[in-house]
Amino acid sequence: MLPLCIAVIPWGILAGSYAIEIGLTSLESQAMSAIVFAGAAQLVALGMIKAGIGLTSILLTTLLITSRHLLYSMAFRQYISPLSLRWRLALGFLLTDELFAIATTHKAKNADLDPQHKFDKWYALGGGLSFYVFWNIATLIGIIAGQTIPNMDELGLDFAIASTFIALIIPMIKAPSILICVVVSLVGAIICGLLNIEAGLLIAALIGMACGALYAKITGETP
Repeated sequence: MLPLCIAVIPWGILAGSYAIEIGLTSLESQAMSAIVFAGAAQLVALGMIKAGIGLTSILLTTLLITSRHLLYSMAFRQYISPLSLRWRLALGFLLTDELFAIATTHKAKNADLDPQHKFDKWYALGGGLSFYVFWNIATLIGIIAGQTIPNMDELGLDFAIASTFIALIIPMIKAPSILICVVVSLVGAIICGLLNIEAGLLIAALIGMACGALYAKITGETP
């Protein structure tokens, strides 16, 4: 998790400094990362707040952006559901793209070694908490920097968003169906972006998954 934590620091700094720039107090800016804990959703919400867009639109947009977490939850449901409510709430709150990636990889390795030990709740908790701590520290740095360095959103820190997701996705492309899913999703997201479709990311992801699943079914590819 450490490389992903380091890679996300510029992203967290951007979130903290941007919150200060649009008029949030230091406490409000830090609370956003501590309570919401969703990088892309935070940045989009901050931009909408700056533009004066209403609360309902902000909530709906945030829901669309974070809807992928429903898919993550469904993937882990069989391992999480037997746990107590306290564990389910904790892991649900800490669930991020990064945690899903490392927990999936760890689960696959454990399955090879021990079929009865496919998911380690403590491993997931440690990974999620480490990312949470780094994200909030980076936000704090951004809050401090945002009060002294103007226009930090123009420094290109948002590239950390793309680089982080690339680092997550590339190692997971181990089958033709996954490659098709990634390529179709990429092309679909670009097309939706050019057409200014607000739910483009979600649409592209669903089309990509459908194409990947269809290819696997037609060719008989095993997971």
